[in-house]
Amino acid sequence: MKSGIEDNIRPQSLDEFIGQEDVCNNLKVYIQAARERGQHLDHTLLYGNPGLGKTTLAYIMAKELGVNIVSTSGPVLERSGDLAAILTSLKQNDILFIDEIHRLHPAVEEVLYPSMEDFKLDLIIGQGPGARTVKIDLEPFTLVGATTRLGLLTSPLRDRFGVICRLNFYKPEELAQIVLRAAKIIGIEIEKEAALEIGRRSRGTPRIANRLLRRVRDFAHVKGLRKVSFQLAKDSLDLMDVDAKGLDIMDRKILECIILKYGGGPVGVKTIAAAISEEVRTIEEIYEPFLIQSGFIKRTPRGRIATPLAYKHLQLSFNKDLPVDEG
Repeated sequence: MKSGIEDNIRPQSLDEFIGQEDVCNNLKVYIQAARERGQHLDHTLLYGNPGLGKTTLAYIMAKELGVNIVSTSGPVLERSGDLAAILTSLKQNDILFIDEIHRLHPAVEEVLYPSMEDFKLDLIIGQGPGARTVKIDLEPFTLVGATTRLGLLTSPLRDRFGVICRLNFYKPEELAQIVLRAAKIIGIEIEKEAALEIGRRSRGTPRIANRLLRRVRDFAHVKGLRKVSFQLAKDSLDLMDVDAKGLDIMDRKILECIILKYGGGPVGVKTIAAAISEEVRTIEEIYEPFLIQSGFIKRTPRGRIATPLAYKHLQLSFNKDLPVDEG
C-alpha cells in the first residue's frame, strides 16, 4: 500500500470531484472569472457535516487557480500574532484555508475583518500610553473557511464571505463511484454491487466510504481474495456492526435510549448524552445530523423524538408505560 493514502485518493480537480454538482459548477464559474480577470477569488465559506469534502475542495480551488494554499485551523490560531505571521507570508492571490473557522478566538477574528475587506493588517505595538497602531499592506488573497457549525459564526465574519457553499450528504450511487475510484487507486478489484453496498452503509459521507473500503480490503486480504464481492462486502460490514442503513453501535444506542428509556421522547440531548456516556457535542455534530437526515429522529423544542422509522428499523414497538423525560 502506498503511504499517504488519504492524499492519494483525494480528487485533484473539480472534474474529478464526485457529487456536490451545484457547488462544483458554481465554483468553476467563480474560478474561471477570477483567473480571466487576474484577480483573487472572493472569500469563500464551505459548510457541512464532517467528511463531505470541504478540505478537498479548498485544495482543488488552489490548484485550479494555480496559486499556493496555506492551511491552518481555528483552534490553532490562539493569538492575533499567529494570524499576522501567516497573512504577511501570503503571495498575491494565494489561498488561506482555515478549518473549523467557527472556533476562532474573538481577538484573532477581529484581525481578520480589515484583512478580508481592505487587505490591511492592523497591529498594536507596545502597551499602555506608548502603544501605537501600525497598518501593514497585504497582498490580495482568498480566505477559504470551513465549518460544520454555520450558526456559530458571528454575523460580521459570515457577512464578509462573498461565496457561501453548503455541502450535502451524498447519495449511495455517488458514494459507490467514489469507492470504485478509490479501489482502483489503492489497487484492489471490487464489484459494482459491492461498491454500492459500501455506499449504502457510509452515512452519506465519502470519508466513511473510504474508511469502510479499507477495512473491507483487510478482510479480503486475510481471506486471500483478490476481488471484493458483494457477499464479502456485506459480511465484512456486518462484522463491523455497520447495518444496512449505515447505523453503527452508537447510532443504535441513541435510538434505543430514546425509545426504551424515555418512551420515544421527547428527551433532551443532555439526558441522552448522560444515559449513553457520550459528549453532547459529539452527539450533535457526528450522530444527530445523519439520524435526522435519514428520518430516524426529530428535533423539537421539547427534545428529541424517535420516529416510526426508528421503531421499524430496530424492530421495536412503542410502550406507552415507559417514562418520558422532556429534557
